[in-house]
Amino acid sequence: MPIVKAGAEPLTFVFADDGLIPNSPMPFLVYKGALELTGAHPEATIEKLFAANGWGAMWRNGVYAFPHYHATVHEALGIARGRAKVRFGGEHGEVLEIAAGDVAILPAGTGHQCISASADLSVVGAYPPGPSMDLVRPNKQAHAKALKTIPMVPVPQTDPVLGADGPLVRLWRR
Repeated sequence: MPIVKAGAEPLTFVFADDGLIPNSPMPFLVYKGALELTGAHPEATIEKLFAANGWGAMWRNGVYAFPHYHATVHEALGIARGRAKVRFGGEHGEVLEIAAGDVAILPAGTGHQCISASADLSVVGAYPPGPSMDLVRPNKQAHAKALKTIPMVPVPQTDPVLGADGPLVRLWRR
């Protein structure tokens, strides 16, 4: 049985640089309800999908409750259990409800912060090959540095959900 539901296509958002969170000119992607998570181990199902599509350095946890971004790497967040309201894009971004079966893909620089979450929230994070993840809290000095590092982050060769022919590959161009 396929893990990814037929016809899965991401929603796209582009968030402006707000002076503290740089965001990205490449779109933030959200696959809503794209994953068929049956069985007792949805985290392992997401990890297998991400690994099969070349994304690694995985972790399991939630989403931090403080605003932050990553200036050296892109990030995929697969929701294995529960639900959360997450602000993406900083103060002027969007609060989205994410739930089990969703995948959010954040280009480097995209702000994110958990606003609220169910007690059972479980997220699998992953990164494309390249530098290790950094955690940046918004401030003017970090923003200036990020404006130099973000353009150097390579565009992934694969979409973590749909692989080499996935939407990320055609939507993320510099």
